[in-house]
Amino acid sequence: MTTYKPLRVQSYPKLGEKVTQDTIYWKNYKTAVQIKEFGAVTKIDFSPLSPYNYAVTASTRIHVYGQYSQEPIKTFSRFKVPAYCGTYRDDGKLLVSGCEDGVVRLFDIDGKGILRQLSGHTKAVHLTDFTSDKYRILSGSDDYTTRLWDIANSTQLLSYSEHTDYVRCGTTSKLNPDLFVTGSYDHTIKVFDARTDSSVMTMDHGQPVESVLLFPSGGLLVSAGGRYVKVWDMLKGGQELVSLRNHHKTVTSLCLSSSGHRLLSGSLDRHVKVYSTTTYKVVHSFDYAASILSLALAPEDKVIVVGMTNGVLNVRHKKQAEDKVEAASKKRRRPAYRFFVKGKDYMPKQPHIRVKSPEVTVAVMQELNRRGTLKSALAGRDEKNLTMLLSFLIRHIVDPRFAPVLVNVADMILDIYILVAGQSAVIDKQFVKLQELIEKEIDYQEELVEVLGMMDTLFATMTAKKEAAAPERKPNGPVDGQEPSVTMEMA
Repeated sequence: MTTYKPLRVQSYPKLGEKVTQDTIYWKNYKTAVQIKEFGAVTKIDFSPLSPYNYAVTASTRIHVYGQYSQEPIKTFSRFKVPAYCGTYRDDGKLLVSGCEDGVVRLFDIDGKGILRQLSGHTKAVHLTDFTSDKYRILSGSDDYTTRLWDIANSTQLLSYSEHTDYVRCGTTSKLNPDLFVTGSYDHTIKVFDARTDSSVMTMDHGQPVESVLLFPSGGLLVSAGGRYVKVWDMLKGGQELVSLRNHHKTVTSLCLSSSGHRLLSGSLDRHVKVYSTTTYKVVHSFDYAASILSLALAPEDKVIVVGMTNGVLNVRHKKQAEDKVEAASKKRRRPAYRFFVKGKDYMPKQPHIRVKSPEVTVAVMQELNRRGTLKSALAGRDEKNLTMLLSFLIRHIVDPRFAPVLVNVADMILDIYILVAGQSAVIDKQFVKLQELIEKEIDYQEELVEVLGMMDTLFATMTAKKEAAAPERKPNGPVDGQEPSVTMEMA
């Protein structure tokens, strides 16, 4: 008797998305936690100081959550109309917000009441932010104006009326306390200097601007509006560097990773795209259940928080090293006695190798064919077994990895069972489906052959043109077909 030789299963390249370092990094988050708010979540802002709580603006309330809390640890509800753009100051002690009634409100994080109410806008205020010196507030409104306020005296310092439509977004420079940027529905992004009476730079985004983001260095500006995300070079007078169109619907929010190497954008198409700030290529994507209105990343990228139109707050926490250690300790724990006797009388079902590992099934068929016993193995099957065989063929016969083997198997099945055709409606239906699938694949192959012929013709034409455009030169002599030039020197 010969020794047993295991079946050699051919290894095939795995199909699917390419696994990169970004894929590993951005998939290293726990299952999302869903928190229901009172309305659409229009703004999320993290406190710059530990423990990095975040403020969520939704409807007529601003809720402050801890990183791991599912209930608000503080609520600001002194609003009779919807609030907008709840934003922390750099020291994490104050919070400013706009409102539908046009009043800018300033809150103490540790207090309960309103510290300041700044009145002057005549329509809803959708933009609020602090300057980097911490003593002034920037606001932008649907009355087309942008204003700068003094916190100590509750007075208006400056007002700009250069936009011709709603001012819906903006940001201040972290390096220069006098520099700030605004975006408007008039398709423009304007850069202002508080020391001048007018804007110092204007860029045309081409779509209503929903969000703007200034890099920490101040050299690059990112704008979002329509389906486009655009990057501008501030040091070159607002020159457009790149225009990204990776979303299918309006892009509503932008944020930057803690390292500054990744840019995130959220859209109404229910996706968050992650871009490399070096190549501006999409390196990862998140899918959500509803349209996205707001997006924020915690320091060190520990938490991703997304606010949606259905009022749901989606929170993903990064897996910590402690979680991995705990999981490893659970794996090392020895099982109890009942684990060994559990199910001792149970007869397990055979694993679905044909579904999860089709290469194993194909390898068995190939080996049977090599031994000349494949036709015998396929014959004598009842309706149930034949149905499983045909289902496997329908699923994998057009796969280029398995087609050479499975086409032969399909021919054998047709030869064996052609005489019993018409006796089972299920089998007949599968035969018809298999026929349609093969005919469709043949049509695809014929179209591909035609395309290859066209491409060969184009390449041949291009090669001929290049050869004609580069005539041969003789060594130390003139070009063929041209008279030698004569140079005369005057003594």
